[in-house]
Amino acid sequence: MVKVLLDPSMYHPQLSVAEELHKAAELGYRYLELSPRADFHEWHHYPKVDRHQIAEVRQAMAETGVRIHALNPVFDWAATDEQERQAQVRNWRRLLEIADALEVPLIATEFSGDPNEPRRSEHQFYRSMEELVPVFEQYGIECTIEAHPYDFVEDNDRAVQIIRGVDRDWLNYEFCFPHAFHLGRGARDPREMMDYAGQRLAHLHVADVFDHTANVGNRYIMNPPGVDARIHQHNEIGHGEIDWDAAFAYLREREYDGPVTVCVFGWEEHADEINVRMRERILAELGGE
Repeated sequence: MVKVLLDPSMYHPQLSVAEELHKAAELGYRYLELSPRADFHEWHHYPKVDRHQIAEVRQAMAETGVRIHALNPVFDWAATDEQERQAQVRNWRRLLEIADALEVPLIATEFSGDPNEPRRSEHQFYRSMEELVPVFEQYGIECTIEAHPYDFVEDNDRAVQIIRGVDRDWLNYEFCFPHAFHLGRGARDPREMMDYAGQRLAHLHVADVFDHTANVGNRYIMNPPGVDARIHQHNEIGHGEIDWDAAFAYLREREYDGPVTVCVFGWEEHADEINVRMRERILAELGGE
């Protein structure tokens, strides 16, 4: 049975982390995946949470019964600039202290780095892992990594290979459905890519997305032509082009029982209804809590 986690990004502008735990309980969720926010762990910046906020969050977890099952930091541990890489490793060390204080068992993150310098970024990633593996193991915290659009690795298979290179049971792959058309360059279905990950598939991000490669790449027009950018969405299931019947059938076939995170963004005016429907669909397809 899967654990269904809520990414509360659509509530970040209005609610504190403690209030997001109460919101999750109101919507029927038992678990949260806390994505970046300026007052907690922000993209590529040193975490700003202090012991008073940690105590407040622990109290909210006790009051609601909702647990933060995962933190979702984005720190550029593959930065090609060595001083920047060292600063990001420092960010990681503090983040893991916070996760330990909150009894969070899982970190879900990204490769980061520079897609225009993939080899140098890969070198830096492995250097950072050499420093951080002992810290992860000290706290007993697991980690899943996704290949995000504009990371130094954006291809599904290559991402799995890089994770295998670290060769730790607690470090695995997260397949992100709204990135599927980047991960497979529009030519591969999610079933094939998840199957390649094999036993390394340990986490899912669930949202729908349109195929930006369709219609000779003219579905979305970005100017100037050839601009170094990426585009995708995180929509509710049914508002995109993922074949969800096939995807859920595959997950049932392989008896997937890892965490599944609902991560719809950009629809704040309908956030409550969307997040309820998303949870209900996942539970109907996969079972769980």
